[in-house]
Amino acid sequence: MRVVLYGILVLLAAAVGYLTLSWYAEINSSEAYGGPFTLTDQNGNTITEQAFRGHPTTVFFGFTNCPEVCPTTLFELDGWLRELGDEGKDIRSYFVSVDPERDTVDVLGQYISNVSDRIIGITGEPGKVAEMIKDFRIYAKKVPLDDGDYTMDHSASIILLDRDGAFFGTIAYGEDSSTALAKLKRLAAS
Repeated sequence: MRVVLYGILVLLAAAVGYLTLSWYAEINSSEAYGGPFTLTDQNGNTITEQAFRGHPTTVFFGFTNCPEVCPTTLFELDGWLRELGDEGKDIRSYFVSVDPERDTVDVLGQYISNVSDRIIGITGEPGKVAEMIKDFRIYAKKVPLDDGDYTMDHSASIILLDRDGAFFGTIAYGEDSSTALAKLKRLAAS
Protein backbone atom coordinates (compact mmCIF):
# COMPACT_ATOMS: atom_id res chain seq x y z
CA MET A 1 0.00 0.00 0.00
CA ARG A 2 2.85 2.42 0.79
CA VAL A 3 4.40 1.80 -2.60
CA VAL A 4 1.13 2.74 -4.29
CA LEU A 5 0.80 5.92 -2.19
CA TYR A 6 4.41 6.91 -2.89
CA GLY A 7 3.82 6.24 -6.57
CA ILE A 8 0.74 8.46 -6.56
CA LEU A 9 2.65 11.22 -4.72
CA VAL A 10 5.50 11.04 -7.22
CA LEU A 11 3.05 11.24 -10.13
CA LEU A 12 1.25 14.21 -8.55
CA ALA A 13 4.53 16.01 -7.89
CA ALA A 14 5.64 15.37 -11.47
CA ALA A 15 2.32 16.65 -12.84
CA VAL A 16 2.44 19.82 -10.72
CA GLY A 17 6.05 20.39 -11.73
CA TYR A 18 5.23 19.93 -15.40
CA LEU A 19 2.25 22.31 -15.24
CA THR A 20 4.28 24.92 -13.37
CA LEU A 21 7.15 24.66 -15.85
CA SER A 22 4.74 24.90 -18.80
CA TRP A 23 3.07 27.99 -17.32
CA TYR A 24 6.41 29.64 -16.55
CA ALA A 25 7.74 28.87 -20.04
CA GLU A 26 4.56 30.29 -21.60
CA ILE A 27 4.73 33.64 -19.82
CA ASN A 28 8.49 33.91 -20.24
CA SER A 29 8.71 32.83 -23.84
CA SER A 30 10.09 35.17 -26.47
CA GLU A 31 6.83 34.89 -28.38
CA ALA A 32 4.59 37.92 -28.46
CA TYR A 33 2.13 38.13 -25.58
CA GLY A 34 -1.59 38.44 -26.21
CA GLY A 35 -2.95 37.94 -29.68
CA PRO A 36 -3.68 39.74 -32.90
CA PHE A 37 -6.17 42.61 -32.75
CA THR A 38 -7.46 45.40 -34.93
CA LEU A 39 -8.94 48.26 -32.90
CA THR A 40 -9.00 52.06 -32.94
CA ASP A 41 -6.75 54.50 -31.12
CA GLN A 42 -7.91 57.71 -29.44
CA ASN A 43 -7.29 59.65 -32.67
CA GLY A 44 -9.54 57.40 -34.76
CA ASN A 45 -6.66 55.52 -36.40
CA THR A 46 -6.53 51.75 -36.81
CA ILE A 47 -4.14 50.09 -34.37
CA THR A 48 -2.99 46.46 -34.31
CA GLU A 49 -0.70 44.28 -32.21
CA GLN A 50 2.18 45.58 -34.35
CA ALA A 51 2.06 48.77 -32.25
CA PHE A 52 3.46 46.62 -29.41
CA ARG A 53 6.56 45.59 -31.41
CA GLY A 54 9.90 47.27 -31.99
CA HIS A 55 10.07 49.12 -28.68
CA PRO A 56 9.40 48.46 -24.99
CA THR A 57 5.69 48.80 -24.22
CA THR A 58 3.36 49.26 -21.26
CA VAL A 59 -0.30 48.27 -21.54
CA PHE A 60 -2.98 49.05 -18.97
CA PHE A 61 -6.60 47.90 -19.24
CA GLY A 62 -9.17 50.20 -17.64
CA PHE A 63 -12.12 52.52 -18.30
CA THR A 64 -12.81 56.23 -18.25
CA ASN A 65 -15.61 56.11 -15.65
CA CYS A 66 -13.30 54.43 -13.15
CA PRO A 67 -13.37 56.44 -9.92
CA GLU A 68 -9.87 55.72 -8.58
CA VAL A 69 -7.69 52.90 -9.95
CA CYS A 70 -7.52 53.97 -13.60
CA PRO A 71 -6.87 57.70 -13.18
CA THR A 72 -4.35 56.99 -10.41
CA THR A 73 -2.53 54.40 -12.52
CA LEU A 74 -2.42 56.64 -15.60
CA PHE A 75 -1.23 59.61 -13.55
CA GLU A 76 1.51 57.51 -11.91
CA LEU A 77 2.61 55.95 -15.21
CA ASP A 78 2.86 59.37 -16.83
CA GLY A 79 4.93 60.61 -13.86
CA TRP A 80 7.28 57.63 -14.03
CA LEU A 81 7.79 58.10 -17.76
CA ARG A 82 8.56 61.79 -17.19
CA GLU A 83 10.97 60.90 -14.40
CA LEU A 84 12.80 58.47 -16.68
CA GLY A 85 13.34 61.25 -19.20
CA ASP A 86 15.59 60.24 -22.11
CA GLU A 87 16.21 56.86 -20.50
CA GLY A 88 12.58 55.92 -21.14
CA LYS A 89 12.02 57.77 -24.41
CA ASP A 90 11.55 54.51 -26.37
CA ILE A 91 8.80 53.18 -24.10
CA ARG A 92 5.35 53.31 -25.71
CA SER A 93 2.34 53.24 -23.40
CA TYR A 94 -1.26 52.23 -24.09
CA PHE A 95 -4.54 52.37 -22.19
CA VAL A 96 -7.05 49.80 -23.47
CA SER A 97 -10.69 50.41 -22.55
CA VAL A 98 -12.54 47.49 -20.99
CA ASP A 99 -15.75 49.52 -21.47
CA PRO A 100 -15.91 50.23 -25.20
CA GLU A 101 -19.68 50.83 -25.03
CA ARG A 102 -19.07 54.13 -23.20
CA ASP A 103 -15.43 54.74 -24.13
CA THR A 104 -15.79 56.01 -27.66
CA VAL A 105 -12.83 57.43 -29.56
CA ASP A 106 -13.79 60.98 -28.56
CA VAL A 107 -14.37 60.15 -24.89
CA LEU A 108 -11.12 58.20 -24.68
CA GLY A 109 -9.14 60.91 -26.48
CA GLN A 110 -10.35 63.62 -24.14
CA TYR A 111 -9.78 61.46 -21.05
CA ILE A 112 -6.22 60.47 -21.97
CA SER A 113 -5.19 63.93 -23.19
CA ASN A 114 -6.13 65.34 -19.77
CA VAL A 115 -3.56 63.03 -18.17
CA SER A 116 -0.71 62.39 -20.59
CA ASP A 117 0.72 63.00 -24.02
CA ARG A 118 2.74 59.75 -23.75
CA ILE A 119 -0.17 57.32 -23.36
CA ILE A 120 -2.38 56.28 -26.29
CA GLY A 121 -5.96 55.15 -25.70
CA ILE A 122 -7.35 52.10 -27.49
CA THR A 123 -11.02 51.17 -27.97
CA GLY A 124 -13.19 49.52 -30.59
CA GLU A 125 -16.13 47.24 -31.20
CA PRO A 126 -17.10 45.48 -27.95
CA GLY A 127 -16.61 41.99 -29.41
CA LYS A 128 -13.12 42.81 -30.66
CA VAL A 129 -12.16 44.43 -27.37
CA ALA A 130 -13.45 41.34 -25.53
CA GLU A 131 -11.19 39.16 -27.69
CA MET A 132 -8.16 41.30 -26.82
CA ILE A 133 -9.05 41.17 -23.12
CA LYS A 134 -9.23 37.38 -23.32
CA ASP A 135 -5.99 37.07 -25.32
CA PHE A 136 -4.14 39.23 -22.79
CA ARG A 137 -5.62 37.22 -19.89
CA ILE A 138 -7.22 40.27 -18.32
CA TYR A 139 -10.14 40.00 -15.96
CA ALA A 140 -12.96 42.42 -16.82
CA LYS A 141 -16.60 42.20 -15.83
CA LYS A 142 -19.56 44.58 -16.02
CA VAL A 143 -21.06 45.10 -12.56
CA PRO A 144 -24.62 46.51 -12.37
CA LEU A 145 -25.25 49.30 -9.86
CA ASP A 146 -28.44 49.91 -7.87
CA ASP A 147 -29.27 53.03 -9.88
CA GLY A 148 -29.40 51.10 -13.18
CA ASP A 149 -25.92 52.21 -14.26
CA TYR A 150 -22.88 49.95 -14.16
CA THR A 151 -19.21 49.93 -13.35
CA MET A 152 -16.39 47.66 -14.51
CA ASP A 153 -14.40 45.32 -12.33
CA HIS A 154 -11.00 44.64 -13.94
CA SER A 155 -7.36 43.67 -13.51
CA ALA A 156 -5.34 46.62 -12.29
CA SER A 157 -1.74 45.84 -13.24
CA ILE A 158 0.32 47.47 -15.95
CA ILE A 159 1.64 44.84 -18.35
CA LEU A 160 5.23 45.27 -19.52
CA LEU A 161 6.22 43.95 -22.97
CA ASP A 162 9.73 43.83 -24.40
CA ARG A 163 10.72 45.01 -27.89
CA ASP A 164 9.45 41.75 -29.41
CA GLY A 165 6.08 42.07 -27.69
CA ALA A 166 6.94 39.27 -25.24
CA PHE A 167 5.78 39.39 -21.62
CA PHE A 168 8.38 41.21 -19.49
CA GLY A 169 6.55 41.65 -16.20
CA THR A 170 3.93 43.77 -14.46
CA ILE A 171 3.62 46.79 -12.24
CA ALA A 172 0.89 46.18 -9.67
CA TYR A 173 -1.61 48.84 -8.65
CA GLY A 174 -0.20 50.69 -5.65
CA GLU A 175 3.31 49.31 -6.17
CA ASP A 176 6.11 51.36 -4.62
CA SER A 177 7.25 54.07 -7.04
CA SER A 178 10.94 53.19 -6.74
CA THR A 179 10.16 49.56 -7.63
CA ALA A 180 7.97 50.62 -10.55
CA LEU A 181 10.71 52.94 -11.82
CA ALA A 182 13.31 50.16 -11.56
CA LYS A 183 11.05 47.87 -13.60
CA LEU A 184 10.56 50.56 -16.25
CA LYS A 185 14.34 51.14 -16.41
CA ARG A 186 14.91 47.42 -16.98
CA LEU A 187 12.16 47.45 -19.60
CA ALA A 188 13.73 50.44 -21.37
CA ALA A 189 17.07 48.63 -21.48
CA SER A 190 15.55 45.40 -22.84
